[in-house]
Amino acid sequence: MKRTIAFLGTGLMGEPMCHNLLEAGLPLTVWNRSKDKTKRLAKRGAGVADSPHDAVTGADVVITMLSDGPAVTELMFDRGVADKISNGAARIDMGSIGADEAIDHAKRHAVQGVSYLDAPVSGGTQGAAAGELAIMAGGDAETFVAMQPVFAPLGQATHVGPSGCGQLAKLANQVIVAITIGAVSEAFILAGGGGADRAQVREALQGGFASSRILSEHGQRMVDRTFEPGGPAKFQVKDLRNALKAAGQLGLDLPITKLIHKLFEDMVNNGKADMDHSGLLTHLEELNNISFS
Repeated sequence: MKRTIAFLGTGLMGEPMCHNLLEAGLPLTVWNRSKDKTKRLAKRGAGVADSPHDAVTGADVVITMLSDGPAVTELMFDRGVADKISNGAARIDMGSIGADEAIDHAKRHAVQGVSYLDAPVSGGTQGAAAGELAIMAGGDAETFVAMQPVFAPLGQATHVGPSGCGQLAKLANQVIVAITIGAVSEAFILAGGGGADRAQVREALQGGFASSRILSEHGQRMVDRTFEPGGPAKFQVKDLRNALKAAGQLGLDLPITKLIHKLFEDMVNNGKADMDHSGLLTHLEELNNISFS
């Protein structure tokens, strides 16, 4: 018997993930603050709940894909949605929240007899649409194994440790992504400043040690100057803030992360919060009073 799934949050990432769950034939009920974002899913056969409480009632698996930890806490616990989840059900948080928040949520759900995985994803909207997300799961190993039929249509899931570790793995991912975007941006500014063709520089670098998915995909965005959000800069700031918070709690200093966080924070404060994080290039160009369009 297929597990019934309630999915809360059908935004940029949530909607394509839901399409893949439906494609796999999994019974799905969705809820979103803005009901307009559920219309395409309804046409594909998803049930649309009028409230998050209705959505989770009776569901075997409850997935949240919300903006941040406070949003999850407010919805699930302050508004009492968690109280409607059945004993024996599983709750999977696939958004990016703090590791400390994930640990707290796991403890709260355990009291209710609900198993919990923090399982944030990487791969952006393209990975979500293609069902090729990297899923980093923290929590009970037995629960992780039981949730494989749910993860399979979404991408490749890896169990990385106990509760909170999924979020730590995602933060590690975001640190690498942010710093590499900064490196590619500065490399293009340097090469372009000397008269090199950015597109050809990108092509040349892909044959050496500098080759990466960031150089390939985000580098192409920079060449084409297409910065519609796949991963908005405001979410990059949130993730870097959470990484620095986690580092502080562990007694660690991450100087490069501090620098890239400041650059993204300035970018967001300069009116580019909803620009794709690859748009950091434009912020660095402005700092140099140059633009290569």
